[in-house]
Amino acid sequence: MHADLTWLLLKAGRTIRPRQEKDAKIVWSEVPTHCVLVETDGGKILWDTSCPRDWEQRWAPTGFQEFFPYDAVSDEEYLDSRLKTMGVGLDEIDYVVLSHLHFDHAGNVKMFENTNARLVVNDKEMEFAHSFDGLFSGAHLKTDYEGVTFETVSGDAEFLPGVTLIESPGHTPGCMSMQVELPDTGTMIFTSDAVYMGDSYGPPAAPAAIVNNLEDWFRSVEKLRGVQERTGAQMIFGHDPDQIHKIRTVPEGAYT
Repeated sequence: MHADLTWLLLKAGRTIRPRQEKDAKIVWSEVPTHCVLVETDGGKILWDTSCPRDWEQRWAPTGFQEFFPYDAVSDEEYLDSRLKTMGVGLDEIDYVVLSHLHFDHAGNVKMFENTNARLVVNDKEMEFAHSFDGLFSGAHLKTDYEGVTFETVSGDAEFLPGVTLIESPGHTPGCMSMQVELPDTGTMIFTSDAVYMGDSYGPPAAPAAIVNNLEDWFRSVEKLRGVQERTGAQMIFGHDPDQIHKIRTVPEGAYT
């Protein structure tokens, strides 16, 4: 996606503008999205599902497409194409774990409705995402997930051997991060939107414009920092426009 950088990183004097004004004196930034396939002895986990192919039409009632146009994605970069490139069929994925239910993370969850995959979300996220009236609230868009049968998790828990889900609210009431222990790479933490980018992480931590609860957000950042300090984890942030070009991604590479 692309968006005004203010959505990702609050700085004094910035205002948020739609794409029609992207040539004004603002910082119009890449906003990469990613999914993670984790292969374990207990099954394959897909972490998040990114944005859908029909993003412009689906988001039209909300106006999201004007502020977050998904305009730099090629056909082979959509989730279904990426899985095909990897030779992974939808029925081979055992779990689809959603870090949270915003439109850029849960956009393809219905792709897995009639598969063998178990769809998993935090219990607080599930409650909030179905609690409001109307089509959308903030970046929660019911079109993405309404009617989907989810299993829920609560708190911090080892989901499968070597894979821990970390409750890290603030961005949303039930946002989660994922900690993965790899034999060669060591510990990796996929923060999702608990931490948007390296500049958000700090220290000091710098919040984004889209935060449900600022106090929870700061607590979650420091919680993740504590895990990193204990484990030496490599942090993979939710939407870092620089980091995405430095990490290993399909089809070029993977982490073991």
